[in-house]
Amino acid sequence: MKSSIFSVLVMASSCVLTSTVAADTNHTTWPRGAKAAVSLSYDDALDSQLDHAVSALAAHNLKATFYLTLNSDAYKARQDEWQALAKAGHELGNHSVHHACRASLANREWVTKEQDLDQWTVAKISVEIQLANQQLQALDQQSSRTFTPPCGDTQVKDGDYLAGVAPLFSGIKVLGPPVTAMSQLAGKQLPTWFPVAPTLQQLIDYTEQAAQHGTIASITFHGVGGDHLQVDSKVHQQFLAYLDKHRDRFWVDTYHNISLHLAQM
Repeated sequence: MKSSIFSVLVMASSCVLTSTVAADTNHTTWPRGAKAAVSLSYDDALDSQLDHAVSALAAHNLKATFYLTLNSDAYKARQDEWQALAKAGHELGNHSVHHACRASLANREWVTKEQDLDQWTVAKISVEIQLANQQLQALDQQSSRTFTPPCGDTQVKDGDYLAGVAPLFSGIKVLGPPVTAMSQLAGKQLPTWFPVAPTLQQLIDYTEQAAQHGTIASITFHGVGGDHLQVDSKVHQQFLAYLDKHRDRFWVDTYHNISLHLAQM
């Protein structure tokens, strides 16, 4: 996602951090007796993720999902490094090829004519997403993965495309408030928080809320110490250290692995 949708994400972030719902009495059983699952993901295939996020994850032996835009410069120039992430146990998620978004929404002046999802059809976006899956499989030899829609947009000229591509994936991340009861999950869809310049305490509070309800904390970062919609690299590192310190309470894994666990429940 681009910096021009900053205001939308700030609004969503506010909703996430202030949402309160009664605790779910039917807590999910997570691996190793953890109180919550934590899904860390990184959108758009950005240089700063390879330059800063990867080393921080490795330092704490945590696995994450990287949603790759296959037409991005950082993906095309650094494919070997993305491939190495898969070999290290991270997930390479599908974020389409061209990152098409709706130009008709506010602050979308950056969307090009060719990239305007309002002019695409369900058939066209479905073909693109399938192509991205094929290219990713050639890179990591994995036949199953998860997806997140660019900009969170799922509406095209002739309807909503998400249901049509859902069978291609084990799970789909969508923009939304935190999951405070597992019954809130709709099919394969998991609401995720896109924090913009979060503090360490905000990140901790969000994961602790998931632990309180026995659910999932899903956090999608963009730039880490650089690029757009960034989180401070020190805050990011400190948050990973917090998760590492509390492994008894938080099961941190790729969204693919978490989605497979959910499917078996």
